[in-house]
Amino acid sequence: MDETGEQITLREKAYESFTRHLLARDVRPGQFISQRQLVGLTGLTLGAIRELIPRLEAEGLIKTVPQRGLQIAHIDINLIREAFQFRILLEREAVALFTHSASDEAVQHLLKLHRDIAAELQEKGASAELEQRAQATDWGMHNAFVDAMGNSIISNAYRVNSIKMRLINQERFRIDGRVGPVMGEHLAVLEAIEKRNAEEAVQNLTAHINNARDRSLAI
Repeated sequence: MDETGEQITLREKAYESFTRHLLARDVRPGQFISQRQLVGLTGLTLGAIRELIPRLEAEGLIKTVPQRGLQIAHIDINLIREAFQFRILLEREAVALFTHSASDEAVQHLLKLHRDIAAELQEKGASAELEQRAQATDWGMHNAFVDAMGNSIISNAYRVNSIKMRLINQERFRIDGRVGPVMGEHLAVLEAIEKRNAEEAVQNLTAHINNARDRSLAI
């Protein structure tokens, strides 16, 4: 690998390491952190961290505060509103396209995942393992809609927003204790897709995202 390739790989490793620690709550929204602390956190070089910072600032995951240093993105009302608005704009288009283009097998797979979780919840009740699986299924469904657009620019922008959404979920709204309602809202979307009714799918998805936004803003 040439020097340029090595630099790109190092930058990607730095980015992946930072976002992994961020989502693992090793650093918290609003926290101030130094470049040296980021080196210790990620195990990467100071040079790699310095190259990483402009990307994190551009994506809104970190900002430089004069006289204080680097601050992890703070979860406030503006961030919540903007992140959810971005989701609605993208996902309405995505789910409409998915409704028309997804294979029957892909739709049935998503339906089965959700129905299995709903059935297990009714039979055995909630558990940490079930909530974790439900959360992964939740993210997987939304990602499937966006990825089906086949547009890498959109998918990358959505991925950055998804990091912010996960931070919002951790701080403001977790699926814990709400597996049933969330799975019900998802099933309403997926059953509309199964009928190939794009208008109904868009309406149900919009209601689902708005419900999550309202719960996040209410706290």
